[in-house]
Formats: sequence, C-alpha cells, structure tokens
Amino acid sequence: MEMELLRTNLSKVRIPEPTNRIYKQECCISFDTPKSEGGLFVDMNTFLAFGKDYVGWNFAKTGNPVYLHIKQTKKPIPEDRPLKKPTLLAIGVDGGFDNQELEYDETYNIVILPDYATFPFPSVALPEKVRLAVDAILIAEGAERKEQVASWTADKKQTSEYALTLKQIDNGVIIPPSGWKCAKCDKTDNLWLNLTDGMILCGRKLWDGSGGNNHAIDHYNETHYPLAVKLGTITSDLEGADVFSYPEDESVTDPLLAEHLAFFGIDFSSLQKTEMTTAEKELDQNTNFDWNRIQESGQEVEPLVGPGYTGLVNLGNSCYLAATMQVVFSTHSFCSRYYINQNLKMAFDTAPADPTVDLNMQLTKLANGLLSGKYSVPAVQNDDAANAVDSTPNAKQEGIRPRMFKAVIAASHPEFSTMRQQDALEFFLHLLDQVERTNAGKPELDPGRSFKFGIEERLQCPSGKVAYNRRHDYILSLTIPLEKATNKKELEEFHKLKAQKEADGKEISSDEIVRPRVPLSDCLNIFSAPEELQGFYSTALNAKTTAIKTAGLTSFPDYLVLHMRKFVMEAGWVPKKLDVYIDVDDIIDISHMRSKGLQPGEELLPEGGPGDQEESKKLLPNEDIVSQLASMGFNHLHCQKAAINTSNAGVEEAMNWLLSHMDDPDIDAPIHKEAESNEVDPSKVATLVSFGFEEEIARKALKASGGDIEKATDWIFNPTSSGPSDMDATSSSGPTVDATLPDGDGKYRLIGLVSHIGSSTQCGHYVAHVYKEGRWVIFNDDKVGISKNPPKDMAYLYFYERIRN
Repeated sequence: MEMELLRTNLSKVRIPEPTNRIYKQECCISFDTPKSEGGLFVDMNTFLAFGKDYVGWNFAKTGNPVYLHIKQTKKPIPEDRPLKKPTLLAIGVDGGFDNQELEYDETYNIVILPDYATFPFPSVALPEKVRLAVDAILIAEGAERKEQVASWTADKKQTSEYALTLKQIDNGVIIPPSGWKCAKCDKTDNLWLNLTDGMILCGRKLWDGSGGNNHAIDHYNETHYPLAVKLGTITSDLEGADVFSYPEDESVTDPLLAEHLAFFGIDFSSLQKTEMTTAEKELDQNTNFDWNRIQESGQEVEPLVGPGYTGLVNLGNSCYLAATMQVVFSTHSFCSRYYINQNLKMAFDTAPADPTVDLNMQLTKLANGLLSGKYSVPAVQNDDAANAVDSTPNAKQEGIRPRMFKAVIAASHPEFSTMRQQDALEFFLHLLDQVERTNAGKPELDPGRSFKFGIEERLQCPSGKVAYNRRHDYILSLTIPLEKATNKKELEEFHKLKAQKEADGKEISSDEIVRPRVPLSDCLNIFSAPEELQGFYSTALNAKTTAIKTAGLTSFPDYLVLHMRKFVMEAGWVPKKLDVYIDVDDIIDISHMRSKGLQPGEELLPEGGPGDQEESKKLLPNEDIVSQLASMGFNHLHCQKAAINTSNAGVEEAMNWLLSHMDDPDIDAPIHKEAESNEVDPSKVATLVSFGFEEEIARKALKASGGDIEKATDWIFNPTSSGPSDMDATSSSGPTVDATLPDGDGKYRLIGLVSHIGSSTQCGHYVAHVYKEGRWVIFNDDKVGISKNPPKDMAYLYFYERIRN
C-alpha cells in the first residue's frame, strides 16, 4: 500500500542533471545538517535541503512530497588514532591540518509527506526512477562544497627562471654544516646563503623590528646575484628547502639545488632542519590563532554560549565577514529587521523558488543562527585528538558556517566571491548597499539607514562667496594625525634606542617597541578642520583658484561607524600600515561637528557661470593619483573617475571615493558620457515615461545609467545608495538636516570593534569585540568568550551607538 503511494508520486521525482545544484549538507533556511537530531530532507524535485522542522513548510509551499532523508550518527573514535602535525597550509588535504572531525555513519530513507511514510534505501523494491535519482544525488558533489574551495593551500611554487642558468663563483668558499653567522652582523638565525658567491647574510627586517637586518637583500642590490637558500631548511628532502629569488621577489623551486649546494661543499643528505621556511612561518601563525593582544593571547578566555553568542566557522579567509556580521547583528536595527520582526517562516514564504539565492532569506537565516542560541553549543570534545589549530579547545563551540549567506552576498561582487581575504570596511559598505537594494521602495524596512548620515562640505573661494556640497555616507573615514601623538618624548627615546641597537647589530625586542598614541578627538577634528582645495573653479572669478573646504554632518545616525585610515601610501607607492594606538573614549560627543548651513551674510557662488560647464568637462584626472590607485589593482577607468570626483585632492581621498562607489550603475560608463550626462536623449525619456515612470525619475535614471534604458529601468527599481543622484552638489541654501535620515543628539557610546592583524587589508586576520549585557565579548571566528582586555586602541573600525534620552 505504501509502495503504491510512492509510485503515484513518481512524477514529482526528478533524476538530477549534471548542471543541477544539489544541496545535501545544510538546510537552505536554517543551519541544520545531516548530523542534526532530525537529519536532513532533500526535495527530490528541486534538490533543496530542509531540516526536520522546516521540510513541512516546503511541502506546503511547493506540494513536493518525496524526499531523501539523510541522517548521520557519530562513530566511536579509536583510541589509537594518531595526531599528525600539518606540513601544508591547507585544511582537510594530505599533509594539511587534520580537522580531527568525528566520523559518522550515514543512513538513507525515502520519505513521503505529509504522513512521513518511510522506505529504506537501498532497496530493490524501490521504483527504478527513485533508485537512479538517489544514486545521482549521493554521487554528485554538493552545491555547498562546490562553493567552498579548499582555502588555505599555499600557492604552488614556480621554478625559477634563474636557476637553470645560475653561474656560481669559484672563490674557495666551503660552507660548514653548522655554526653559521651573518657576514655583516652578529645574527645567527634567519640566515640566507647566496647561491652565486656563497655569502651568508641575514634576512629582511620585519615591521615589528624582528627578522634580520636586510643584509641579504642589500647584497643582492649591490651584486644582483639572484638566488638564496635559507640555512636550516635544507634536509635530504630538498623540496622542503626555502629558496628565494630576489628579482622574481618570491619563493621558488630550484631544480638544480643539489648541484648548487655541492658547489659549496654542502652534503644535504646529512643536514637536519633547524629553521622554519617562510611558508611554515605562515603556517605556524595559522596553527596558533592567538597572535597578539587583539586576540587576547595568553589569557584564559571564559567561553560563552547561548543566544547572541554563536560563533561563525571560518570558511577559509572569511574572518572579515564573520567579524563584520557579529557587530552588525548586535545592532538593534538589524536584529529587529531580520530576527524580532521577521521569522524564518515569513522569509521563506516570500522567498523565490530557490531561497538560497535570496538575500532577505539568507540574512534572516543568519540572524536566526546567530541570535537564537540554537547552534551555540559547546563543541564535541575529543580528548584523544585535540584540535591542532585551537590552543584552547574548551573555548570552542560548534558555531555555524555562513556558506549560503556568503554565496548570495558575494554573487554581485567579483572579489567577495573568491576565497581571498578582503577588507572588512569594503565588505561592510557592500553589505549595506545590497541590503538597501533588497528593501528598495520600502526605506522604513532598510536597517542600513541606521548607519546613514549626511555630510555637508562648505567651499569658500577668495571672492568670499561660498558653495555647499552635500552627500550621504555610511562611515566617517578619519585620517590619523601622527603629529598629534601624546607620547612624543617616549617616541624620541625609543627611536634613539632603536638607532643605537641597529648600529650595534642588535634587535629591538617586542616589549621595547613604543608606538605613537593619538587621541580619537584629534582624528575627528582633522575631519572638520579647514583645508585648502587646489584647482577649484570659482564661478565668481571665472577661474581656477584655491578654496578653503570645511566639512560637517547634516544628521547624526543611530550608529556611527568610524574608519581609521591605518593604511597609507609611502614613497614609491608602497602601501604601509600605520603602527599606531588610538586612544578612544567609551562615550564621545560630536555635537560640534554638526553643519551650520548657509549663514546670515554669506553669499552663494553663482550657479552655471560662464564657462562653468566647459570647465567641469575639462577637469582631467591627476595621472599620479590614477597610477598609484591602478598599481593597487583598481580598474584604470575607475581610478580616473575617483581622481575627478575628488577634484584631484589626493590618493587617500580618491581611494575612499572609489571604495564607496564601486557599485555605482555608471561606474563603467566612459568619462565623456558623464560630462554630457545633462544631455539626456529625449526619446529615451519618452520611452521610460511610456512605461509609467515619472519624467523626472526617468531623467535621473538615465543620467545614473549612462543613457542605457535597461540599466535605467533596473536603477529605478534598485537605486544605488551612493550614486550621483544620492545627494547632489548644490549651491542652494536648503535645510542642512535631511528629514529622510535618522537624527538626534551627538552623544555616542562605543559598542563594537573590528580589529585587523597583518600588514594589509588583503591578508591577515579580523577579530570582533562587542559590548553585550554589560561586558565585552570577543568573537574570533567560532571562538566566543568574555573579553578581559578589549583592544580599544588598536581597532580598524569603531562602532558607536547614539545615546538616547
């Protein structure tokens, strides 16, 4: 009888094609997996997966009754299971980190809803179509797995082009098997043997004062001898030796290394490894997450579990996403929008046929995962095989894997869809832009508005007349004035000590390093302080001149995000991270930063004066600024636009404009089209009006879309948050308060930090600290615990909440 029930529903069973995405590792609307108590139900028509509590919703919505039920139960762990030390910067591959994941038995059943009639699989009694469909589902690689490429595998080293033609100098040098020392200082570690002349010299000096004294690279600059091998990494396994090519500026493979070593009398077969390779140093960092104070290393972190204390498992360089989302979902606006006021059922009912590609659904799923406490439980302990990556296993929790959220938020962004590390600030701005698009037409539902505020720039030219430019932003990006450091005397003494030690060939120890301390108030003052703006075209003087620019806020947001510009450009266009402390207060008052607008007695610059439009067309991008931005990997056209839109003010200003406008619909439009943007094709306006749009809206959309009707239509339904029409430059004396944005008093309380470890936003590690329930909490991927010493002076992003009366 039950088998007949299955036969009558065969039309609802599909045999998956190779192109079908098959979900079988995680529920698409919750974080349930086959390991969960109820297992996982795979819809045999759509191949979407659902947890036990949610499969009924899918049946009610789609009418699909046939499911493959996958259930995994834990196997006992053998007591003699060996613990292997990783040798490769990878997870879950031979030689990589052993995840020490428990092993599971997997069982399968065919289940028919609504009565949950169950048939075991495999079984010859099942119809052939069902057997073929299940086999195809089980054999296929899961969609979740396809979206998560193995992440930490270091790039395969290339064979050096210099190795095969290397000429060695016969100068009688024989290298002893031990007792090495730098030929130019007293360093006895981090030594490199130049394979041309046999010189032994120390390596590069690192940003924290450790490493070497640069003698090996100085030698290359003098001689141009290309290859060196790190002493202490040479063993009978020559592939493990650390060979560096200076002209190629990377670690390489030398296929003739045995011959090159023998030239200097080195018998590699008898050597023991005593030094870590460059890759192993990176690996060593990854096996010890507690790098420094940001992660509160050396302190016992009391683990926290429960609602609001759920960790996010690192998907491979996804800590920028984890740290940002932990702070974002600690705000009332996001918590209310995606958890308190909207549950999973509501989001699923309004989602499209595939909820995995719906941002609203995936944000609601993530909010539920983070805030419900359902998945915040201690990790299963395995005393026989402690996690090699985690030095404090009792602080571990299962956490959740934000795979589907990452896939959907990254779908429209070529960088975030990779497994590379990203800038947390850029991700935060991209998130708010995407959230605004999904709530288009319903601004009251957009939680990102709680971060949004108006900025007004006042420009005064030598004529005494003024102009006002207004725009919206989500972050206050602050320059760090190092000259305002409060510990100048200590810094002077430190630099003297450092110079003396360098002269003596000695290293500065980490506890001797003194860093500048700059008050946050000075960073805020720099934002609104008067500055000169070169090349400003004055409509009063009909000429380019130097204007004085000041800035203020037209509204104070519910949440104020401060971005510290720690990444600057040094001479030679080399990006550098400022090693600086910011002294921040838990409570700040920015009331003095409110813009005053047009004042009595002020006279506005004339609008559209003679030649004004021509001058705006003639404004050319500063090629130095463009070149510096392009050298960082930005699109050349985008760099030109950034320079023009910041009036060639400088690299930092252009970069900040670029980061905020990457998703503008007209970002790829040719510059000459922008200059002619006021000349909208009347026939295209008429076409959009015929679609039922108002003429003014049609004109704005065409301007923002470079005259493309299709893009203009998309813009009307999904207007960008920071496009040209967001807040127009104006000379009018309109109100300085934008009634559409949240506003209130200027007093704020610190509630969150996103801190960065590493020399670049594109590498390293991000950690979040959030003030919750009267205490600071550290969120370090899937580790969540009470913070004893939050690094308030070291953050990259500061999140402040307005104090409400």
